[in-house]
Amino acid sequence: MPRASVREQIVDAAYEQFHRHGYNAAGVKLITDSAGVPKGSFYNHFESKEALALVVMDRYGESRHLETLADKKVLALTRLREHFEFLAKDIVDFGYERGCVYGNFSTEAADHIPAIREGVRTGFDHWADAITAAIREAQEDGSITSSQDPGTLGRFLVNAWEGAIVGERAAKDGSSFAAFFTVAFDTLLR
Repeated sequence: MPRASVREQIVDAAYEQFHRHGYNAAGVKLITDSAGVPKGSFYNHFESKEALALVVMDRYGESRHLETLADKKVLALTRLREHFEFLAKDIVDFGYERGCVYGNFSTEAADHIPAIREGVRTGFDHWADAITAAIREAQEDGSITSSQDPGTLGRFLVNAWEGAIVGERAAKDGSSFAAFFTVAFDTLLR
């Protein structure tokens, strides 16, 4: 198997370090040391840590499998539940040590770095749009009887999920995810 390019090694390491430690704690040296490349090579591929963070956010968005929310072979309400189950499993599998990159960057850097704020906003919007489309479809097929605006529900679910992640990172016991699934799927999306 061919070796990954230096750029990809840096992106892979940054993805892991940003996800595990956050934007502020993951400095360029930590990232390049994790990638096994000289620190100077970082600047051959990225003009700044901020530029690298934008690439990591794009990769993170791709890793959330949003395309499965549009898979018409599966009922829309089932797709929604499976989506959040996938996200929960990902966090549990990493021992509750990794949250959401968008959420992490939002709390750490969005207030101070406009490009990161825009990247986070775009990521959340894309995610909420995918959820909204599935909700709309489920309303049309009758599996969700709520007449609440699908866009409002979609945005609320994204925000509620981010809160559930914060709760899980503190408790590490599944209780916040359980509360999310109960309220989201037994009350809101009925």
